[in-house]
Amino acid sequence: MTHWSGRTSSASFGRIDSAREKEGQEGLDFVRIQRSEEFTELRSGLRRFVFPVSLLFFLWYLGFVVLAAYGGEFMSRRLAGMINIGLVLGVLQFVSTVLITLAYRRFAKRRIDPKVAALREREGLS
Repeated sequence: MTHWSGRTSSASFGRIDSAREKEGQEGLDFVRIQRSEEFTELRSGLRRFVFPVSLLFFLWYLGFVVLAAYGGEFMSRRLAGMINIGLVLGVLQFVSTVLITLAYRRFAKRRIDPKVAALREREGLS
């Protein structure tokens, strides 16, 4: 293998080198794979989930911080005993993080993983 600096390297990079040896190619054409319709669909599907959810969570977090900084009277209203609105909203930050993680896991398992497996199979990487 030739290093980017022109030196020859004997390093092995797992499955990529295995696929090269198996197919007897100079190397996989990652640019072609990246430009393929399947890869483009994969990335756009991932973006359609990740960007809106990230933006929504950021706004939710920013709202909490702004309320904590400037809405002290509102945040300190007691709901039951020593539990106030600020505490409930703070705990809901953790709850929403777990829910987003579970939603992404389900989304990836149903929509992303099958497409990745098909792409890897087509390219001989599985």
